Amino acid sequence: MSNRSMGEIISTMRKEKNLTQKELGDLLNVTDKAVSKWERDIACPDTQTIPKLAEILGISLEGLMKAKSFPENGHKGADFLIDTILKALPLAMGIVIVVASLLGTLEVKAGFTLMGIGLFSAGLYLLRQK
Repeated sequence: MSNRSMGEIISTMRKEKNLTQKELGDLLNVTDKAVSKWERDIACPDTQTIPKLAEILGISLEGLMKAKSFPENGHKGADFLIDTILKALPLAMGIVIVVASLLGTLEVKAGFTLMGIGLFSAGLYLLRQK
């Protein structure tokens, strides 16, 4: 089971036990939304909940805890999001400067501020790559 994420294990075992997310949640005193988040690897069960979860699912605690940390379901994580934003900001600021200049609505101070934001985010992106 170690080649699957904890969410995949919880989902598979819950379905094998013919439990709904609500029923499993009720047994653990959590909401069905919490169970859904576990199964989608958005959140993890509380450390105090894991032993009872393993017992209900009929799996060893060790088997549940040896699950993969990161699922291979396309979630790229916060670092990817931050890098994307830091790469997009300079481009966005440049576009705003060009368009505002062409429309004749760009004030010099605002232009320097926009350029500063773009350069700052580009610098942060480059520093994160080291």
